[in-house]
Amino acid sequence: MATPRILVHICCGPCSIMPLKKLLAGKAEVWGFFHNPNIHPLEEFRKRLAAVKTLAAFLELDVIYDEAYSPLEFVKGVRAHTGVAKGTPTPHKRCEYCYAERLEATARTAKERGFESFSSSLLYSHSQDHEAIKKAGLESAARYGVAFYYEDFRPLWDSGIAESKRLGLYRQKYCGCAYSKIERYANKKRAKTAR
Repeated sequence: MATPRILVHICCGPCSIMPLKKLLAGKAEVWGFFHNPNIHPLEEFRKRLAAVKTLAAFLELDVIYDEAYSPLEFVKGVRAHTGVAKGTPTPHKRCEYCYAERLEATARTAKERGFESFSSSLLYSHSQDHEAIKKAGLESAARYGVAFYYEDFRPLWDSGIAESKRLGLYRQKYCGCAYSKIERYANKKRAKTAR
């Protein structure tokens, strides 16, 4: 019987360590897929891409890299999905689009490259909406005829942080999109002026 193959969407190096280690310890052939058009600005995109390449070398992991920096397409997609032409769409609605876009690209790539299933390191973070990720994954799985592998990797959170520090991986301060960066620093500024 052939070894099952799984393609794992990698959102960033630190969040991917433990899900990849766990999956690599199983009986599947694991590949990574770096596709993150949400990340902005370019300097941030490059830092995260470099961290994933460092991690891939450490794990001896084959990775398919989408190195196109395309935040404008992402913002247009968010606006179309949320119906918000100006201003900032709500976090839930824009994250819903972000999950769906990245998981659809992963499912499509998995289908094209002959993988039986796909998953995502997004399932590691306490900050992500697991139900929305699962919904997006299952919808993409149905669309492309590739199974979505769901596992709650959040219990591995502390060991993932420790491992990312040990490896010296770049550790980002926001999820990646321009909206989250704006909100993070606006909230920080408000908190400072409230003191």
